[in-house]
Amino acid sequence: MTVRIVIGAQFGDEAKGKITDYLAADARYVVRTGGGPNAGHSIHLPEGVVVLHQLACGVLRHGTVGVSGPGMVVQPFKFEEEMQDLERRGLLRGEVVLSDRAHVLLPVHEVEDGWEDDLRAKTNPAAAIGTTRRGIGPAYADRAGRWGLRAGDLTRPAILKERLELLYATKAHIPGLPPLPELLSRLSEVAGRLAPLIRPTESMLWDAVDRGENILLEGAQSALLDVDFGTYPYVTSSHPTSAGALVGSGIPPTAVDEVIGVTKAYTTRVGGGPFPTEETGEMGEFLRRTGGERGATTGRDRRCGWLDLVHLRYAARLNGLSSFAVTKVDVLGGLDEVPVGVQYVLPDGSTARDVLPSQSDDLAHAQPVYERLPGWPEFHERLKERIRREGARALPATLRRFLDRITEETGVPIEYVGYGPSRDDTVRLEPNPPPRRPPRLAAWTG
Repeated sequence: MTVRIVIGAQFGDEAKGKITDYLAADARYVVRTGGGPNAGHSIHLPEGVVVLHQLACGVLRHGTVGVSGPGMVVQPFKFEEEMQDLERRGLLRGEVVLSDRAHVLLPVHEVEDGWEDDLRAKTNPAAAIGTTRRGIGPAYADRAGRWGLRAGDLTRPAILKERLELLYATKAHIPGLPPLPELLSRLSEVAGRLAPLIRPTESMLWDAVDRGENILLEGAQSALLDVDFGTYPYVTSSHPTSAGALVGSGIPPTAVDEVIGVTKAYTTRVGGGPFPTEETGEMGEFLRRTGGERGATTGRDRRCGWLDLVHLRYAARLNGLSSFAVTKVDVLGGLDEVPVGVQYVLPDGSTARDVLPSQSDDLAHAQPVYERLPGWPEFHERLKERIRREGARALPATLRRFLDRITEETGVPIEYVGYGPSRDDTVRLEPNPPPRRPPRLAAWTG
């Protein structure tokens, strides 16, 4: 039995869906542990591209249970549409389960999300977060404020009506809300169709642990967007860390065997917030164009820059990573050299290698120090076929040096490498864990 957690180690969009789908081949349960319809996990199947927003990747595989877990905020109308789309395409192959403890994200929250971000921008243009306007923040705020509805409430008409009326009473100041009777009617209808999927999931997963079945916990968003440990306030409203995956599933920490951090060979970010290694010129456009860096949910262009080892060291310590999966190495193929940020010079002249300042303004003024590594060849089809046939030993030597450098600097071995979008474009390295490097942590004094 193995319980694995897959965590994004950057700002999101690291191809977590691809890695989760790859690992789901051996899993009985795949559990989405947080987030909502703001996340889009793109998976390239032989039948075409699938973008999962609220369903766990396990639903694409026969014999696997895809659990939308208690840490999520679920938009029930879009949840149903996502299932129906997969059914029409013949791709809904696993079982779908929705935790009765997951919170319900409503059209009310979507209106509120847009209203709040417009208010930020009107008050101070620099304060606009660049939210997806999918209602994630307001839904999590209502969960914390104990105003929220949970999926289990959908199956209890009297409770649903009572809680929805209470929720509306808290939002009377927000313009443009849908009429309460209309929303209640729509919720009652969709509840009848989703009811067979809604059940307690924590006991189901505990029993699976006891039976020795493989469980995969799938994160949405990424560690640097954690509401506590990310680049606040330019963060999501949940905990996309390994600790958050436990809270969002009910799996106890003693059951976890592996924590896999997913990172691109470079870095991207959507929306506002500090990004020390960002490239705003020609190379940034090259990464955006070559990497197809456009959001699966919003369609917005992603900001692009070089790999940031300060971020990866921080994410490794924060999440207790046991290995990395490095994706999109093919995007950098053909470059003469590949810059890698190894440390920051801060405004006061000090340097940072292992920790991030808690103030986003300080991080925004950090200057990266780069190490320039030799590039590797383009990933033409002949090279891909050779890797599929021969495994990791067919990876170019300069790429192996790039991967080794990540391990040397973070103390975390590379276990998986993604070199293209399809399921087949992934290779396992089976590394020997490196000796732990001496800790070089210093307290932040800014």
